[in-house]
Amino acid sequence: MRRARKMTFEELGAESGLTPDTIREIERGDILPPVSSIIKIAKALQIDSGDLLSDEERENAEKRKVESYEKRTREYAYRPLTPNARNKHMKAFHVTIEPEQAHKMVEYQHEGEEFIYVLKGNLEISVGDNTWTLKEGQSIHFNSALVHKLNNPKPTATELIVVVYTP
Repeated sequence: MRRARKMTFEELGAESGLTPDTIREIERGDILPPVSSIIKIAKALQIDSGDLLSDEERENAEKRKVESYEKRTREYAYRPLTPNARNKHMKAFHVTIEPEQAHKMVEYQHEGEEFIYVLKGNLEISVGDNTWTLKEGQSIHFNSALVHKLNNPKPTATELIVVVYTP
């Protein structure tokens, strides 16, 4: 989509706040970007974040959730819950963090707010200098401009609903 819009890696990096090297790694499939990076890239490209997933990935997510998760990464997977939310400020995702896994990417930090609800399992979340452990049925709402990191410290998968608001 970057090429279709005739944007260089540098231009997309400048618009999204990501480095050109990170954009290259994402395009090559070398790294799986976190939800926050997908939202930044989609906003820079002026497209819906769901458009960054291939048709095959979207079909798999709808038909075979578990298989589509396994295709994303071993530690972390997500599926958009707000399809066709092009140019909307709020996006929701179903996120699964595999057992005893911290996200392998850098800590997250993006403009806006974030709400996380634990559907299943346990979540250790650090926001700024504070860390909380959330259990099934608990939630947290925070300023996502603060550095935040998610971790699943338990031997079973954690499932979350993550709602991200970006101005």
